[in-house]
Amino acid sequence: MRAALADLVPSAPGNMKLPPAQAATAAQAIATDPTGPPAQDAKRAASSYLLQIGRRAMATSFQVYLNAGQHPRGAEAALHALDVVEQLEAQLSIYRPDSELIRLNRTAADQPFVASPLLFELLQLCLRLHAETGGAFDVTSTPLSRLWGFHDRCGRFPSTEAIREVLALVDSRQIHLDPGSHAVCFARPGMEINLGGIGKGFALDQCGEVLVAEGVASFLIHGGKSSLLASGSRVGRDGGWWVSLQHPFRDSQPLGQLRLTDQALGTSGSGSQFFHHQGRRYGHILDPRTGYPAECMLSTSVVAPTAALADALATALHVMDRQSATDYLNDHPEIGAILVCPGERAGAIETIVLGIAEDHWRPAV
Repeated sequence: MRAALADLVPSAPGNMKLPPAQAATAAQAIATDPTGPPAQDAKRAASSYLLQIGRRAMATSFQVYLNAGQHPRGAEAALHALDVVEQLEAQLSIYRPDSELIRLNRTAADQPFVASPLLFELLQLCLRLHAETGGAFDVTSTPLSRLWGFHDRCGRFPSTEAIREVLALVDSRQIHLDPGSHAVCFARPGMEINLGGIGKGFALDQCGEVLVAEGVASFLIHGGKSSLLASGSRVGRDGGWWVSLQHPFRDSQPLGQLRLTDQALGTSGSGSQFFHHQGRRYGHILDPRTGYPAECMLSTSVVAPTAALADALATALHVMDRQSATDYLNDHPEIGAILVCPGERAGAIETIVLGIAEDHWRPAV
C-alpha cells in the first residue's frame, strides 16, 4: 500500500508521489492548492504552498512538509528534527556495526545488557504489542527473513525442518526486561532484535516532538514513503491532511483518500518484495507464529495516535486473519484500519474500512 499527499501530481516512482518540477530542492514550495485562494491575493496564495525539507536516513527518504509562511523558523526546526533521525539510526540500526542495538544483540544472550532509556522504552512497547497482538508483531523474526532470503532480497523456499529450527529463535517472550536496571537479556543464544517494523514510525514520533517543541503546530512527515505523521492542518483544507492510498496492484490507480487529523498512518504490503515458487506467490511479510508468509491480506493501512503504533500494527494486522484483525480493532477503538483482501474473482480486491469516520475516508470508486 502506498500513500501520497492527495493533491500532488503523480510522477516519480515510490509511495510518496511528488510533482516533477518542484521536488528536487529542500525547503522549496512543492504543491499548490487548486481549490485555494485567488492568485491576486499574494499573501493567501503563498499559504497554499507546501515547503518540503528532506534527508536520506535509515536507507530511505524522510520528508517534512510545512505550510509555507506559517512558521517563520519552520525549516530550521525541520532540520533539527531530521538530525534526530540520524541519531536514532546510529543507535537502533542493525546495519551499523557499532550501534547500541548491535551491541545488545551480541551480548544479551551471555550477560545482561543495560540499554539506554530510549531503547528500553521502545523495547517495552514492542513487548506490549507482541502480547496484545497474540504474537503477530515480533521484533525477533529476522532469522525467518534471513531463512526465506528476504533479508538479502533473494527469495527462496526453505524446508519445513529449517523453518521449525528457526522458529525456536523467534519469540519476543524470550526477551527479558528489568525496569529497575534497564537490563535486557535473551533466554536463548542466537536470538536477535530487529526494530525495522517500528523504528521508522518511532523516529517520526521523535521528529514530531522536536517540531512541536520548537513551535511548529502544523506539519506532515513521512519516512520510508509508507509511514506518515500529521499534526494540525494543511492550510486551505477542511481540517487535517488529506493523503491518497494507492491500489495494491496498480500504481497508477488510487484506492481512496484519507484525512489524518493529529494522527499517524502506517502501511504494509508485499507488492514490491515477493518471489514465486511452484506457481505460488510468496510475499516478504512473514507470520512469526507459523514461519510462513502471510496470505490473508494484500495490504493494510493503520491510523493510530502515534507513528510507532501505526507501523507496528500495520505489520501485525497484515499477518492476522480477517476475524482476528477485526476483533483487535473492535477492542482498540483508538485504532482505525483499511484492510485490502483478495476478492472472489482473480485480480479483484475487497476493501474493509474499520474504525475510521466516514468524513475521513473517500473511496476512489
